[in-house]
Amino acid sequence: MKTLWKSVRITVAFCIFFSVFYILVLWIFAQFAGPNKGNAEVLTLNGKAVGAANVGQMFTEDIYFWGRPSCAGDGYDASSSSGSNKGPANEEYLAEVEARIDTFLLHHPYLQRKEVPAEMVTASASGLDPDITPASAYVQVKRVAEARGMDEATVRGIVDKAVEKPLLGLFGTAKVNVLKLNIALEKANGK
Repeated sequence: MKTLWKSVRITVAFCIFFSVFYILVLWIFAQFAGPNKGNAEVLTLNGKAVGAANVGQMFTEDIYFWGRPSCAGDGYDASSSSGSNKGPANEEYLAEVEARIDTFLLHHPYLQRKEVPAEMVTASASGLDPDITPASAYVQVKRVAEARGMDEATVRGIVDKAVEKPLLGLFGTAKVNVLKLNIALEKANGK
């Protein structure tokens, strides 16, 4: 009986530790070490909140840079964040990707099929990626510049400034936050 009560006390202690103390430790760590104190970075344009930098947004117009496709519900619905669980041999998935390639090429007629970045036609595991690679941003420069009536070199310069380098040049990969890029584009275009 004594051993049973000892086991119960240990179990209760671990439950309290992992359900309260551990979460508290993570929250304190985020306050000091996490970006924006562990909170979402809300971005504004002309004093109006337009989105969170850490969640992908839906951009489909030619005047904007597009992010990765989302398979999270209808668009970028964070409440249904998930992957599709469809493998690369799944016929339905392959048909989806083919349709995305066709759509991408329709809006980027200057590209050949082999030049379409894979990340622009395949959804991520979360379905909410806010970032794309610099290569995926640069491939869209011509379309965005033409749609906005801007000089291609100017739009390329905006992308150059939006590229976030790896942490300390070692950790992670270069990336471009699509929402931040589109906000910079709007500001440069005087909107």
